[in-house]
Amino acid sequence: MGESATSVARAATCVCLCGLLTVLNAGCGISSLTSGLGGGIFGSSSTQSTPPASVNEEQLLSAAKQDGGAGTPMGEVSAGCPRLTVSPHGGHLTIYEAGRAGDGLAIMHRGEITKTARECQIEPGRVTVRYGFSGRVLLGPRGHAGTVRLPVNVSVTDAKRARITADTVAVDATVAVDNPIAYFSTVRTITFDIPEGTRPGEFEVFVGFDQNAQGAG
Repeated sequence: MGESATSVARAATCVCLCGLLTVLNAGCGISSLTSGLGGGIFGSSSTQSTPPASVNEEQLLSAAKQDGGAGTPMGEVSAGCPRLTVSPHGGHLTIYEAGRAGDGLAIMHRGEITKTARECQIEPGRVTVRYGFSGRVLLGPRGHAGTVRLPVNVSVTDAKRARITADTVAVDATVAVDNPIAYFSTVRTITFDIPEGTRPGEFEVFVGFDQNAQGAG
């Protein structure tokens, strides 16, 4: 039993350190878990005054842990709800030791967003989107055990891709030398007005790691 546990730990460490070097410049697959309200996690859009919490951190965290990195879509897309998309180049964030950005041997940790989910409440002239995302943090060759906090930017754009509102989020994950892969999930709500004559589906919510974070490269 002890030998099996040791083998698993060594395999995870190998995957983490080797994977960091090989996927440094590669994007992450992203999938969507949900598209609206009602009928559980795979329900359709709704106009209920109090949306049920079908998007929750536990489901997102579980999905992230089960994800193999392929990013296979997991839900129907509802045209009546604003889309949730990982921003270009925002699906991953690599943090290096000071002054060594781009050096694979200087990686401290790397964050990856692998799953997203959202549902919405639509009212006359206003939309509330309950959105969530999850992913993982991998400890690098120069990383330290402890809690890793990574900043995430959130923005909403209209049909012309003009930004109408924004938010910031921080995600935490605890990594250890003998457990170099940790997972995170978060769920937030953002509300915005929509002009008369527009449809909620014309709007889009973007989430992505802040590429200007200290040590990013």
